[in-house]
Amino acid sequence: MSPDVPLKIEPIPGSKPGTVILRLTGPVTLNSVPPLRALFRGTEPPQHTILDLGGVPFMDSAGMSEIINHEVYCRDKQVRLTLAGVTPRVLSMFHITRLEQVLNLTTTVEEAEART
Repeated sequence: MSPDVPLKIEPIPGSKPGTVILRLTGPVTLNSVPPLRALFRGTEPPQHTILDLGGVPFMDSAGMSEIINHEVYCRDKQVRLTLAGVTPRVLSMFHITRLEQVLNLTTTVEEAEART
């Protein structure tokens, strides 16, 4: 998949009130981050946002930076951000940078919703 493929962002209501699932499909790169950034900054975050990254084949430093910025923003607002279904390639980047120690990661969206 080319890094120039647009990022698809699909908001899905969670099974619990105050939870929103954002299903991301495509690479999260410098070229695809602006719509994600606009979504993150356009509204107040819900009580719990689950980023479903199962459809993200890779992420560059701009994508990682946007995720970290949103994590910090959510913590400041005292709301929860969970990353679910992280693909092996993206997960290895989180391990290399030790971000798995900072981010709330789950294997599946269902697991993320159960932790609420």
